Amino acid sequence: MITNINSKLGRRFDIFIQILIVLSMIAFAVETIPKLHPNTILFLKIFDVVCVVVFTIEYIFRVYYATSKLKYIFSFYGLIDLLAILPFYIAIGVDLRSLRAFRVFRIFRVLKLVRYNKALNRFKAAAVEAKEEVVLFLFITAILIYLSAVGIYYFEHEVQPEKFKSIFHSLWWSISTLTTVGYGDVYPITTGGKLFTFCILIVGLGIVTVPAGIVAAALSKATKTDKK
Repeated sequence: MITNINSKLGRRFDIFIQILIVLSMIAFAVETIPKLHPNTILFLKIFDVVCVVVFTIEYIFRVYYATSKLKYIFSFYGLIDLLAILPFYIAIGVDLRSLRAFRVFRIFRVLKLVRYNKALNRFKAAAVEAKEEVVLFLFITAILIYLSAVGIYYFEHEVQPEKFKSIFHSLWWSISTLTTVGYGDVYPITTGGKLFTFCILIVGLGIVTVPAGIVAAALSKATKTDKK
């Protein structure tokens, strides 16, 4: 059965689907290139139809052979499978081609292959292990984002009223600075604002590294537990 990844045929079919997904993503990107040759456009349209037909057949097979049809339809993979083909059928007079980008999420189905099951389970165990720490960290991060927005607003509002109109407008600067991205579109010009930004950047280093450390520690623990 092609829907059974434990069978040789099932694994081959899954690999075929992954290749088709990647090719459809490449085709989707190629479509955005301006001034394509008419033959290329025609080929891309035909290829898109072929992809949709294959994905539709796969979806029907998976629903038909699912132990619980409703459970599969409303599962993560079931919804992604549906989103991969739905835009093609409902895009009548409406440009919904960008929704086909949802197909890229189907690439995660490759993790269901037998040899990746253990690794996937370890990631799941690590996520459960570090759940409380991550939630606490996100809560603290949200507070820091708010406080930094308040701080930069009071330092810069008077000299840059257009860029720092309110605390809400300052949140963009706060997020980009705390995550150490720093796009440069909004930046402080006062001495106090610059010193405040320096402090926020130091804190931002922790914002970036702490989650990685939490997840890495949980993953290491899950790996050791799995080997026992």
